[in-house]
Amino acid sequence: MSGTRDDDVAALVFPPLAAMAFKSAGRHPVAGLIGAFACVSAGYAAGFTVGSLDANYVGITQQAASTLPAGDGLHIHLLINYFFTASSSIVLGLLGGFLISRVIEPRLGPYRTAEGEPEPEDLALTPAQRRGLRYTGLVVAVYLAAILALWLPAGAPLRGEGGALLPSPVLTGMVPIVFGGFLLAGITYARDGQDRHRCRRADHVRRRLAQDHVGYLVMMFVAAQVIALFNWSNVGILLAVKSAAFLNAINLTGFWVIVAFVALTACLNLFIVSGSALWSLAGPIFVPAFMLLGMSPALSQAAFRIGDSATGILTPMNPYLFVILAMLRQYEPEARLGTLIARLAVFAVPFLVVWPAILGVFYGFGLPLGPGAHIGLK
Repeated sequence: MSGTRDDDVAALVFPPLAAMAFKSAGRHPVAGLIGAFACVSAGYAAGFTVGSLDANYVGITQQAASTLPAGDGLHIHLLINYFFTASSSIVLGLLGGFLISRVIEPRLGPYRTAEGEPEPEDLALTPAQRRGLRYTGLVVAVYLAAILALWLPAGAPLRGEGGALLPSPVLTGMVPIVFGGFLLAGITYARDGQDRHRCRRADHVRRRLAQDHVGYLVMMFVAAQVIALFNWSNVGILLAVKSAAFLNAINLTGFWVIVAFVALTACLNLFIVSGSALWSLAGPIFVPAFMLLGMSPALSQAAFRIGDSATGILTPMNPYLFVILAMLRQYEPEARLGTLIARLAVFAVPFLVVWPAILGVFYGFGLPLGPGAHIGLK
């Protein structure tokens, strides 16, 4: 976060691991490095799991939808895009693998070890780490079973009004539920899986985490003030009405207006690489505008996720490009930023074509984008 993209850990951890895995398998490590970074960055808003990104988006979406009276009865929760993002992750994962093996690797040619290249690290788990992973998996499984037991059975305390599964406190309270799961997993692994001398660094790690989130907290405070100003001045409503009227005037409605919004977001993402910051600017305008066209906030948010993801790997405004470039030079000392961006462009265009097509399937068949989150307002 910290004013940049919202996928810090994945963008820093997965590429070097993929490079080592490719090299161990006798494949070109640069293909693994570039492919992993492209997939986790160009498709970072897709996935089977929920996290801070979903919480950031849905908070802004909820505030933007509340500017119109039609937003009062909407149930906007953490999983409003889950069906869409989960299915997208499968298709985009297969697409990314195809591009790595059929496009990137043939262009790279045979791999030759560079002078001064670091030796592969020993990735074997210690007995303590294996024990910690087993205990952690068991604790998380018990935790999830307890949540489901409090939600699924008839008359369960976490059921919604009238005993309904949807909406229910499970969906509206997904943030503390996810936090509780990660907290239990972290405590369990820290106790049973870490070497004792590593545990002594816990205070330092906590301080670093707090420092990393200071920028995000400041940015969200400013975003909240901007949204509050929109609500107080009615500028958001005015822009939404004008935008909806303009789209109707040029006869740009239906799914084509979603495609246009994806293209606009993709262009803006070249200059504003923080998804939370960009959505805090675009959400208060386009969520109400699309609501006036009969489209749900879940659809607006899903379209934004596509444009906000696919082009982030092409802009020098993304600081992680320079981190990946430093990693790339371990294998190709002569590599430059232009070389890296040219290779990443192989992923951006197909993602921008295939991902909206997935959303088009949901739109065309009227499939819910998440639990209780439909394409239209009705």
